[in-house]
Amino acid sequence: MSPVVRRTALTASVLAVLTTTGCFGGSSGSGATGSDADGARLRVAMLQPPRSALSPLSDDAFKLSRLGVAESLTTLDADGVPQPSLATSWSRTDARTWRFTLREGVRFHDGTTLDAKQAVASIRRAAQAKPKPRILDGVELTADPAGPSALVVRTAESDPLLPQRLSSPQLAILAAKAYAGTSVNPAGAGTGPFMLTRLQGTEGATLDRFADHWGGRAAAPGLDVSFVPDGTARAAALRTGTADIVEAVPASQAALLDPGTYREVAMPRTNTLYLNTRSGPFADPAVRAAARAAVQRDVLVSGVYENRADAAVGLLGPAVPWAKDRPARTERPAGPAAGKKIVLATFHDRPELPEVATALAQQLQRAGFEVEQVVREYAHIEADALAGRFDAFILSRATLLDSGDPVAYLASDFTCEGGFNSAQLCEPAVDRAVAAAAAVADPAKRRTLILAAEKAVLETDAAVPMLHERVVQGNRPGVVDAVFDPRERLLVGLMTRVEG
Repeated sequence: MSPVVRRTALTASVLAVLTTTGCFGGSSGSGATGSDADGARLRVAMLQPPRSALSPLSDDAFKLSRLGVAESLTTLDADGVPQPSLATSWSRTDARTWRFTLREGVRFHDGTTLDAKQAVASIRRAAQAKPKPRILDGVELTADPAGPSALVVRTAESDPLLPQRLSSPQLAILAAKAYAGTSVNPAGAGTGPFMLTRLQGTEGATLDRFADHWGGRAAAPGLDVSFVPDGTARAAALRTGTADIVEAVPASQAALLDPGTYREVAMPRTNTLYLNTRSGPFADPAVRAAARAAVQRDVLVSGVYENRADAAVGLLGPAVPWAKDRPARTERPAGPAAGKKIVLATFHDRPELPEVATALAQQLQRAGFEVEQVVREYAHIEADALAGRFDAFILSRATLLDSGDPVAYLASDFTCEGGFNSAQLCEPAVDRAVAAAAAVADPAKRRTLILAAEKAVLETDAAVPMLHERVVQGNRPGVVDAVFDPRERLLVGLMTRVEG
């Protein structure tokens, strides 16, 4: 079967799923109202299927947040400043200790009430998880109740970022019923405006409105979610009206849409080439420099993203305005690349990445490298990338996703103990620079130190930032108050609904 026929068939099958509401049927639980008598249910097409059955201790946590299922102690405003959520206030009692006061009257989806004991249990579960959630890379913390409606969180080292850190969807607070053995099941266990009533593997999910949400009653009676990795199919669902909200419309498809049906938002997401510093040709810094010198960013931006992206100067892009004040860095001279055999890997869940890999392979080949490409679904390639089984890995990485602050990203991706270190980088100067930034609370000083840490990373040539993405989010005419969040934490809000 030809690629065109395969894609057409896949698109047709996905649209069939989107239009078959029966497969999303679910029963309402305590406090849930799933009837559409007072409004239409929202049909949502999401980019990636769950990787861990929607466990909040994985990247699936961000789906729970985007769909309004689970909430954390704090949230972030547009500037990345922590704001109240399940906690209404907090204070720092000493360098390593914080006290959080819980919101009163918060109910979980199973009808139980939030208290300090359960908040502590959720935080402890995340802190003891193996592997830890990325947001806790390099962080040791403990939590204890301080009465029925307050808790104390202590860190092994001073952590001025803790209120931002506790905003991470990976540190969501769930009811006791969610935790059984080693698994975490969020169904009927969150505190958000929508309750997960059914997960259909990697195909879809059903969510019903939770009438007892502390913030008020959601406008939409529920959500019918489809997981649609194929970008062409997602765009087709928007054009044909079989989806109301569509994540991540591919740049190549945006031109085919009515301009009134999508919005383009600059986001803190960088498309980066990670080079394996531990083994293979790129263990040699001079060979890494040759790869860095071979990258032609403007070609990728114009040819693959049709100018719906920005060429990268550093790891942090235009969605982080203060990053433009970065210091100059020294670039190592490029070494010989001729005859160097490398394996270049990426994933096809984000439809532009295979095209980026093809264009980049040609650029590297012109520099003398011999390139073998590997492209898989992300769920089937992440473990190999993190284990260092490829010479080079192209990753679309959100730089503010975990905490609203780049320190967590830098620590996770580039320090010796980082849990998302696909470059296998272990450079003492980088670790020191990241640690220095992490230790400072003053925003201006912290930003200066973050840019110094970025400089330390880039001077290793372990990571070659190529471009900064813009998210294209689709919304069918009639969708009101959709959420456009460049941090990708929110998608459906309390007032998001379909009218007309």
